[in-house]
Amino acid sequence: MSKKLFITGTGTDIGKTFVTGLLVKKLNEFGLNPAYYKAAMSGNERDEQGILIPGDAMFVKNISGVTQPLDEMCPYVYEHAYSPHLASQIEGNPVDINIVKRGFYDVADKYDYVLVEGSGGILCPLRHDNITLQLEDVVRELKLPSLIIADAGLGTINSVVLTVFYMREKGYDIKGIIFNHFHKGNILEEDNLKMCEEMTGLKVLACVEDDATDIEIDINILKNLFDDTSKE
Repeated sequence: MSKKLFITGTGTDIGKTFVTGLLVKKLNEFGLNPAYYKAAMSGNERDEQGILIPGDAMFVKNISGVTQPLDEMCPYVYEHAYSPHLASQIEGNPVDINIVKRGFYDVADKYDYVLVEGSGGILCPLRHDNITLQLEDVVRELKLPSLIIADAGLGTINSVVLTVFYMREKGYDIKGIIFNHFHKGNILEEDNLKMCEEMTGLKVLACVEDDATDIEIDINILKNLFDDTSKE
């Protein structure tokens, strides 16, 4: 049975894709047959034929070395660098939760570990027209345990604690935190790590530096973050 894990962040541009790529790479290096999936991806560029290329998926594929085809990594790819709900309104291709679920289970049938990356933070709206769909609806529908990626620098205590508080109020299972943009020996960032752990009761499982080519997390700890995939 395939395993699943959701990667969310305390906001946009904090490095979810970078860290996710390193996690997929780690799993791949241990021969664990991993895959990447993202419901909706905004801010993508077109190739010479005018076809939109899912940039985040391409990055993860390149950094991790997986052979997973791009076309199964993300069902909704938008050109405009807006929240998916707005990009989809402009481009006329709204997110359908059933298509998202079908794509996820197709991937889960082929691979042993599936990392599902969110768009922006946990409150990111995916659709807001005659139907309202939030990113957290995907988490709930797919019964995904979550890992929070946070910037290691100033302001992260507030962002981390609020994200954890909200997700716990909604009943989501949070496995831990990973700090990105971490500078070993930096007194502020070392204290942020300690304070986030104390104020949330969650462990910071890894700290990733800007030039990292690997993520320092024990493979058994990483594997245990995943839950079994079920269609029920």
